[in-house]
Amino acid sequence: MFDIAPSEFLLVAFIALVVIGPKDLPKALRVVGYWVGRARAVGRQFRSGFDEMVREAELAEMETKWKAENERIMREHAAPPADAASSHATADEPAPVMVEQPQMIEHPHVVPSDEPASAEQPKASAAPASDADVPATVNRASS
Repeated sequence: MFDIAPSEFLLVAFIALVVIGPKDLPKALRVVGYWVGRARAVGRQFRSGFDEMVREAELAEMETKWKAENERIMREHAAPPADAASSHATADEPAPVMVEQPQMIEHPHVVPSDEPASAEQPKASAAPASDADVPATVNRASS
């Protein structure tokens, strides 16, 4: 940042030693160091604020470009008009109504046993609780 040659630095140090004196020189260097640190902190804060402003400006510029590009793409790939999409429905015809979906009927849960099940005698625990639980393939003429 500053271009100070070593010979210039030695000249400043010698003059400070003569003017301030060897007794107060450490205290003076501490004060100078404190103020140099404060100046660097202010410079760092200014630089970060400036960088943030530049970043926000770039983001705003990119957002406008993205918005323009998005609008261009949407114009190129525009959806068909609403008339063509709903040509089967007329103004006096009501819109289709969604009906309740049919319920799935679960088959009764049968726990396998160690004994083989015979086809002639079904177990009483495997019988369905109501007619609604009976599958459609069962012959209901026997009940």
